[in-house]
Amino acid sequence: MIFKVTAKNELKKLFENLAAHNRVVGPVQIGENKNGKPLYAFEDVHEFSDLRLDYTTTRLPAKRFFLPFEENLATFKIEDGNWEKTVDYNVEQPVVFFGLHPCDINALNKLDKVLMHSVYPMPYYVAKRKNMFIVGIDCIPQPHCFCRSMGSDTALTGFDLFITDIGDKYFIEILTDTAFNFLRYLKIEEPNDKDHVKYMKSHEKKSKKFTANVDTNDLTKILDLEFQSGVWEQWGGKCLGCGSCSHVCPTCYCYGVEETVDIDLKGAKKTKKLHSCTLIDFAEVAGGHNFRPHRNDRLKYRYYHKHRGFVEAFEESLCVGCGRCGETCLAGITVPEVIASVRGNGRKK
Repeated sequence: MIFKVTAKNELKKLFENLAAHNRVVGPVQIGENKNGKPLYAFEDVHEFSDLRLDYTTTRLPAKRFFLPFEENLATFKIEDGNWEKTVDYNVEQPVVFFGLHPCDINALNKLDKVLMHSVYPMPYYVAKRKNMFIVGIDCIPQPHCFCRSMGSDTALTGFDLFITDIGDKYFIEILTDTAFNFLRYLKIEEPNDKDHVKYMKSHEKKSKKFTANVDTNDLTKILDLEFQSGVWEQWGGKCLGCGSCSHVCPTCYCYGVEETVDIDLKGAKKTKKLHSCTLIDFAEVAGGHNFRPHRNDRLKYRYYHKHRGFVEAFEESLCVGCGRCGETCLAGITVPEVIASVRGNGRKK
């Protein structure tokens, strides 16, 4: 990894160079909540002035740009007695993500393990991931964030360059040769001792702002021991089974495939749609049998997938601790509270 520093006004040049031939997606303000606080979202950005790099968090992750809710996998048609199949990976041009926080970068790294590097990779995801350039930026910890507990508060891989605000300059971490080539058009310098000190102090200041915490020590063993615990029925009784948590989660990737045929039998298409393990029909099979008809079972298996099954398969949790699920949950269910209750440190009221 190569380290550089640059004046803050140079960042606009980087944006303009990247936007010249690429689609740029970044954080923008889309409104305010009922308390007057800004609401942010990842959207297409055409002007550097529209970017809000000081954003707190987005309610929705950037997932829809590389793992959309609905995506056509293939189309079929019969014309003049000839049968034709068309597959489109739905990649029109490279995408630059300008301003991803470490938790969202780590979420991509986790998805890569399943959708790129597993036995059965998903070519539609791979095609988008291969045409992606990521500019990361340090975050501002929020009360609901517990990414430090999940080891996702910093990003070591998965980006092209990473920016940290050190006051009068940006401290830049360069990870790829593509990023290095783009930075050649900027006025960049080698960091001096003062820059290193400011960088370390910024991380120290950030670490002190984390308030939410999840005890992950021996968590997989505890989940095995507490599989039949009554706390799952308690939380299941509170859960609405709406699937909002999966919708806002940056690492949920479960999906279903639908096939539809035109009424004239001359065309058809196969469509992938993201699903949620908390929805009542998720585990329903042909014949109408449902392996998980109760909300408490569906909620429990969501937690076991995130914090037990994925750990067994990939030696790390699928959760990045962004806290979006707890902020969005209509029933107020949060990961720190659920895990604490399973560990016996608290009970749902």
